[in-house]
Amino acid sequence: MAQRLRDVMTPNPVTCPVDATLVEVARLMRDRDIGNVIVLEEDRLAGILTDRDIVVRAVAAERPFDTPIGEIVSRDVVAMAPDDEVADAVQVMRERAIRRVPVVDGGRPVGIVSIGDLAVERDPDSALADISASPPNND
Repeated sequence: MAQRLRDVMTPNPVTCPVDATLVEVARLMRDRDIGNVIVLEEDRLAGILTDRDIVVRAVAAERPFDTPIGEIVSRDVVAMAPDDEVADAVQVMRERAIRRVPVVDGGRPVGIVSIGDLAVERDPDSALADISASPPNND
C-alpha cells in the first residue's frame, strides 16, 4: 500500500499573514528554531517564506525590517493534499527542485513535508536522515 503524505508530514505548520513584517517572521523562526513559514492571505495558502528568502530578497536588497513579507514571499508554491502519495511528492520535489511542500486541505495548511522528512522515512540510514533527525545545534 502506498504511503500518504499525512504519514510523513510535520503537522500544524507555522503560519504568518502576508502583512507580518520581516523582523517579526525572523524572530518567529529564531524562537521556533525553524527555517520556513507558510504565508497566508485570508487564511489560505499564499506562499512560503524561508530564512534564505529573508537573507537574499530582503537583507541583501537592504529592505527595511518593517517590510511586509508579502513583498518577498515565494508565491509559486506547489501544494499537495494529505492523502497524496509520498512518491508523488518526491517526484514533484525533484522536478521543481524544491525542498519542501505545504500540505493543504481545502486550501488551508495542515502540514509541511520536507526532503528531510522524506529522507528519514525512506532512507533512515542516509546522512540526510541522520542530520534531519538530530536535535538542532543552537551553538
